[in-house]
Amino acid sequence: MAALLVIGVALAGALYVGYKQGIQAAQTSLLSNSTDIASVDLGSMLGEGASLDQQLLGRAYRRAQESFYKPVDPQALIAGERQGLLAYLQYKHVKHATLPTYRASGDQVQDRQKIFDELAFAQKHYAGNSPGIELTEAAVSGMLNALKDPYTVYLSPKEIQGLNESLSGGNFGGIGVYIELQKNGSIIVAPIDGLPAARAGIKPGDTVVSVDGHSTKGQKLDAVEHLIRGPAGTTVYIAVRREKNVAPRPYRIVRETIRVPTVKAKLVDRVEYIRLADFGETSADEIKKALLDGKAHNARGYILDLRDNGGGLLDAAVQISSYFIPTGTIVSTVDRQGERDTRSALGDAIGGLSPLVVLVNQYTASASEITSGAIQDYGIGKLVGTKTFGKGVVQSIYPLPDNGALKITTARYLTPKDRDIQHKGIQPDILVTQNPDLSIIDTPKDKQLAAAKAYLRRAATR
Repeated sequence: MAALLVIGVALAGALYVGYKQGIQAAQTSLLSNSTDIASVDLGSMLGEGASLDQQLLGRAYRRAQESFYKPVDPQALIAGERQGLLAYLQYKHVKHATLPTYRASGDQVQDRQKIFDELAFAQKHYAGNSPGIELTEAAVSGMLNALKDPYTVYLSPKEIQGLNESLSGGNFGGIGVYIELQKNGSIIVAPIDGLPAARAGIKPGDTVVSVDGHSTKGQKLDAVEHLIRGPAGTTVYIAVRREKNVAPRPYRIVRETIRVPTVKAKLVDRVEYIRLADFGETSADEIKKALLDGKAHNARGYILDLRDNGGGLLDAAVQISSYFIPTGTIVSTVDRQGERDTRSALGDAIGGLSPLVVLVNQYTASASEITSGAIQDYGIGKLVGTKTFGKGVVQSIYPLPDNGALKITTARYLTPKDRDIQHKGIQPDILVTQNPDLSIIDTPKDKQLAAAKAYLRRAATR
């Protein structure tokens, strides 16, 4: 699902842990102590008057060489750039495209010049097939792809905006809905409780037929998003179909400034159920509020649902973990040189949050695995569900002058017991298999939630 968010956040020097990217991102981030390349004087790095193309390529080359969590073969970067350019030209249906082949010398200055020369050749001969800086972006992507790490990528300005939006939680002009493109091409909505769309009467699963008179048939998701978005106080007219063969229903909705909550919480049978969508900027405060509300109402148990949660801000993961873990290591990161950075509990544990169950599945990843792994290592709560995703590396995000960014894997992380979960995941304490279908969650068909509640009932009688 794509949240209708319009916001920008400074992610310079951020460490990123996620198994997806962009508006559907599942990320984990923290501030890096390393010097951000954005602060480096380009005049001294690339020479006065460096072009935008050289800035992009130079930064990508330098970051890959100096920051990637494994040693980098300079020839791989040079060959990767060439492959990226050829793949782009093939995509643009350029027949018989040829590019020079360069060999790395091992001297960074010389090798950087070779990647400049490669791009310059492509621009001279094929610029007519490429609008704007697309050739440059293809060259950068090719270099990063050569590292054979799925998490090390170039993020376009649009993609980094989506990442920013997903982490910030919103604060934009909109109507408060999630939209999803179905396999049949239709677009359905899921309104957020208490926000304009829900108040107007939009229901989950409604199919959007038109926005301001523009049909959504055959439209891409981002095009429909663009139609729905707008300044707070303006009006949008949306027609939705609720049932087949029934005329669409028109809605007139006034946009408001929206902040999308990351937490859904409720107290049922004295069990505080907290579902966390991602680890965003406001998530720690939202989780704390839910936990304190449970305590205020004498909850006899707590369920933290991290299923399908691909991550978020590491600061949020450390903060949330600290509500349950009073002291000790929450997570450690280890870089290419083997240097370890340890993040410890913040000393603000709430206390009395027992018994606790954390729900996990195969799409519980990154920051979610940091929190669930720490809770499991300290024996604070039980993990119920299926094995987690197994994303145990972190990325640094560095902004680029085209408003895009580099996302480069710079370290791996370990749980408090020094478990490396990369490609392994975390095994739950209580295995309960279930189809990872979002529509099942928190319904009578949710076997994993039922198992969590059953465990809490047993724990309460001990």
